[in-house]
Amino acid sequence: MKLPELEKPEKYVGLYIVDFGDYSSMGFTALEVAELLESEKYKDCKVYKIHRAYPDGQLEIKGVPSEKFQLEAGMFFYSTDMETSQRDFKALVKLSVESMPPSRAKLHLAKYSDDNFVTTIIYPAEFDDEFSSWLLDAQYKTSGPAEGGVEAVQRYYDQQPEILDRYQLFGQSEDISRTGQELLQNLRVAVQR
Repeated sequence: MKLPELEKPEKYVGLYIVDFGDYSSMGFTALEVAELLESEKYKDCKVYKIHRAYPDGQLEIKGVPSEKFQLEAGMFFYSTDMETSQRDFKALVKLSVESMPPSRAKLHLAKYSDDNFVTTIIYPAEFDDEFSSWLLDAQYKTSGPAEGGVEAVQRYYDQQPEILDRYQLFGQSEDISRTGQELLQNLRVAVQR
C-alpha cells in the first residue's frame, strides 16, 4: 500500500486509512469508515488507524478489524448507593458540556437492585481509546469499581437493569464526518482532509 506524502502528518493521528485493493485513501473519520464498511461494495476493505505521525512524514498505523465498527463498547461505574451514581452521572453530563466527547454516546443511570447502581457510557467500539483518553484528560474519577469493554456492554443489555435517567452525548467526530454521496464521490482522492 503506497501512501501519499503529507504536509502536516500530525493532523491525521486518530484518522483512518482505507485500502480498497487497487488504491488506498487516507484521512477518514471512524463514522465514515463505518458507513463504507456497511455497504456491500466496500465491506471487504482493509482499514488502518493512524496512531502516531512523525515530522519526517512517517506514520505508525495499526490494522483495525472491520467487525469493530459494528460493536459498542462502554465504561461502567458501579456504586452501592443512588447518590453516588447520580453524582457520577451528573459529572459525566457536565464533562460532555464542557468538553465535547470523541463521538456520539449514550449515558445511563441504572439500577440493578436496591443497593446496586451503575452509571454507564456506551459508544461505538472504534472510539474506545479516544473515550479512555477523554476521561483521563478530564481526570474523571468515581469512588466505586469500574469495568469496560464490549463484553461489559453485552452483559449490561442481557441483565436489563432499570434505567433511571439517560442523556445523549454528541461528539466531535460528527462535526467533520461526511455521509452518503458526499463521502462516496471522493473515495479515489488520496488524502481526504
